[in-house]
Amino acid sequence: MQIQFSTAPTDAELTVLPVEKDGLARVKFGAFDASAQRVLLAAAKAGRFEGEAGGIVDAVVAAGERVQRVALIGVGSGEADYERAGGALTARYLTSGTTALTVDFNALPAAASPRAVARFAAGAAQRGWRYDVYRTKLADKAKPTLATLTIAGAPAGTDAEWAPRDALTQGLALTRELVTEPANILYPESFVARVTKSVEGLGLEFTVLGEEEMRDLGMGALLGVNQGSRRAPRLLALKWNGAGAGDPALALVGKGVTFDTGGISIKPAGGMEDMKWDMGGAGAVVGTMKALALRKAKANVIGVCGLVENMPDGNAQRPGDVVTSMSGQTIEVINTDAEGRLVLSDALTWVQRTHRPKTIVDLATLTGAMIIALGNEHGGLFANDDGLADQLLAAGLASGDKLWRFPLADAYDKLLESQIADMKNVGPRGAGSITAAQFLKRFVDEGVRWAHLDIAGMVWADKPGATYDKGATGYGVRVLDRFVADNFEQ
Repeated sequence: MQIQFSTAPTDAELTVLPVEKDGLARVKFGAFDASAQRVLLAAAKAGRFEGEAGGIVDAVVAAGERVQRVALIGVGSGEADYERAGGALTARYLTSGTTALTVDFNALPAAASPRAVARFAAGAAQRGWRYDVYRTKLADKAKPTLATLTIAGAPAGTDAEWAPRDALTQGLALTRELVTEPANILYPESFVARVTKSVEGLGLEFTVLGEEEMRDLGMGALLGVNQGSRRAPRLLALKWNGAGAGDPALALVGKGVTFDTGGISIKPAGGMEDMKWDMGGAGAVVGTMKALALRKAKANVIGVCGLVENMPDGNAQRPGDVVTSMSGQTIEVINTDAEGRLVLSDALTWVQRTHRPKTIVDLATLTGAMIIALGNEHGGLFANDDGLADQLLAAGLASGDKLWRFPLADAYDKLLESQIADMKNVGPRGAGSITAAQFLKRFVDEGVRWAHLDIAGMVWADKPGATYDKGATGYGVRVLDRFVADNFEQ
């Protein structure tokens, strides 16, 4: 769907008038005469519409010798409401048969801020994302028809506010595409190919490590996860030097398990198909890197993805095996389904030895325990630095990708003690998400600020949200983009 801006209303199949919360009496109806206004106000009353964010009523009114479709869209009372309203508008008309509509912001009693209008456009664009690649018998009424959404009457400065949100929208689209793809299409090698093609020409520097290179580096933890798969593992790094030469100030590290059977500790069959999105952390990292490159972020950031497939075969890693990580620390693998932390441990060591970032944020669909704790409303946050935690919490609230902080403590760390190795890869059933974070903390160098985001409940949705339909949400891209903008850009 194309978003375009115009100084004045354009001819469209549907004209949409924004209405503030409790603002019906203040709407500027423009060219619509008194008769048309009465129809619209009657429709609003019948629909109990009061301008609440995302509320919609529509009607057909007389316009000279023809009729005109008109809708009222509630934009609430704040910038976040504008974004929600844009998403609701697309959700309503995406498959309605309407091909073009115009939203006339001249209808508001006072000009909306450029940022609010840009957020409205972003919400509309993001809610329009679909992935129908594999649908061959989609009913006509289920096919998207809305091709153009025109914003009329946008205040000066809207273009400047829209540009970074357009970049964010494109980054979200990449993440959603990767998370949606089935595992027979998306595996470590094809993940790398898909990403490099998507960000080609944007100025990102690439590093790709194959199995032999990782073996030479001693990445026994990551390689142990992949050894039961016929698919070759990869480590992908994308570097953005928006602040000039030098080491990246920030590293984003993503778990990229393109399919997770659980390995020898195999998962139950019911719902295993969902494990195609166990690479959601890596998906969020590359989507963020694309957004940063598109908007020319003035920061040095590197995104690293550890890409494997966790499969059970005659060569698969066994419970009780001991592997040696790139850091030199040994790990007793008690449960092969606790594989994401093994992948991340070597990715964390690699980025610290190679690029020396002062701050690291890793993302992973790491533990089912996080879904038990937080459901599908927040991602979990763990951090070794209070200031970093506060920055991420603030970015989560501002972006809509909400986070909730959990503790780290020596008492939890003791739960990972092994009788034969430096550590076990799992603790007891209790505090499962915390012990997973404590495991990762052992691979963070002294003096490095580090945060771990457990996003297990957030990358996929069984019901639509404000700016996404059922399926891949793109969670993580918003909060990371905002985190970079607020704390790392010069």
